[in-house]
Amino acid sequence: MNILKGSYSNRLLGLVSLAILIGFSACKSNSNLYKSPKVEAFKGGKLPAPPGMVYIPSGTILFKGSLDSGNVGKNVSVSAFFIDEAEVTNKQYREFVNWVADSVAVTDYLQDDQYFLEIAGEQVGQRRINWAKVKKVSPLWKSNDPSIQERLAPMLEMRGNRRALNPEVIKYRFSYLQSKGNVKKSYVTDSVAVMPVEDIWTKDFPNAQLASLDANYFTHPSFDYYPVVGVTWRQARAFTDWRASEMAATVLKNSYLNGYQLSLSLPTEAQWQYAASGKLDPQDTIAGSRMTVDGTDGKKKLAVNFKQGEGTYSRDGATFTLPVKSYMPNAFGVYNMAGNVSEWTLDAYSPSAVVFVNDLNPALLYDADAKDGDALKRKVVRGGSWKDNGEQLNSETRNYSVDYEPHSYIGFRCVMSAFEMPTVQSKTRKY
Repeated sequence: MNILKGSYSNRLLGLVSLAILIGFSACKSNSNLYKSPKVEAFKGGKLPAPPGMVYIPSGTILFKGSLDSGNVGKNVSVSAFFIDEAEVTNKQYREFVNWVADSVAVTDYLQDDQYFLEIAGEQVGQRRINWAKVKKVSPLWKSNDPSIQERLAPMLEMRGNRRALNPEVIKYRFSYLQSKGNVKKSYVTDSVAVMPVEDIWTKDFPNAQLASLDANYFTHPSFDYYPVVGVTWRQARAFTDWRASEMAATVLKNSYLNGYQLSLSLPTEAQWQYAASGKLDPQDTIAGSRMTVDGTDGKKKLAVNFKQGEGTYSRDGATFTLPVKSYMPNAFGVYNMAGNVSEWTLDAYSPSAVVFVNDLNPALLYDADAKDGDALKRKVVRGGSWKDNGEQLNSETRNYSVDYEPHSYIGFRCVMSAFEMPTVQSKTRKY
């Protein structure tokens, strides 16, 4: 099912034309050089970021292997990038689900002219959705109009006494450049069912009473700003593709964002580790993920959401997840890079990845097919979660899960590439 009939058929295969106008001055002659502003020229010494993101300057980390591999590591450098200041929330992910549901409703079930743009010469199968019209009545599947309810009935199913979307129908279709290790890369099109697994709490903890979380966590407004869970790696990547298109119009309104081809994705594990560490230099002895902060009463208090000991989940203020901006952000301005939920990264998992990845912007990419075994579907998970003990709350600790497997303790956030700006380190250097 092609839900992109119209609205985003002209996208460049998952890449988004976002931009950063850095303000290069024009070259007056062959002997003149471009002069770009230093990052300190911007307020707070940071490049203006897209909405909901923060700027991470280029830097270096000590990239280590798995704990059972002797913790051998090497220094790697990471270019500048933007990262979500917080984990993707239930509210943000519901917007994605409703967009996909509206697309399916308009193109496959309603097929009503009022929801399409009128473009001369456009064929029926290529018609583009009039989102200005759709958003006025979105989400269509919740409409009280009897005629709409009747036509959209195949999209829905009953869960208890409420109508809910059928996960097998609500699918997002997008294209991307497939990576199969050293095999030649090629563009492929994927179709991903986007509904999170709402009863993931009882599936993860079958001998616990968690039915109320199953029924309310993703849908109730009181959980709007909690991190979305029950989402697979493939669903998280589909969200980044959709969000890239949704962000384009907003980002281009920023005078600094114009002209460059930049992509939105899950963070590589090197990007994630660097953003989590909160420091530019791996030799810096200041801890990147602080376990405690000084309270106003002079006492040290927990600064992350995790399991403090056997059966002791609540000492940090919550037994499960917390809103994504709980506690203090780190030195980069990023929240909850340790605890709350672990997070998907872009990388395929290998315990020996540190040995053969590049020392500049390292990434181990492999897009497994359905026929591949689970060993090839493992993706790196970072950060530790509300159900993990303190040993897991380390920016260097690596774990994994297979790309089709959701959990109540794994969420995600997005990154967008950025271009470097000269900083104080380069002031003494000559062109």
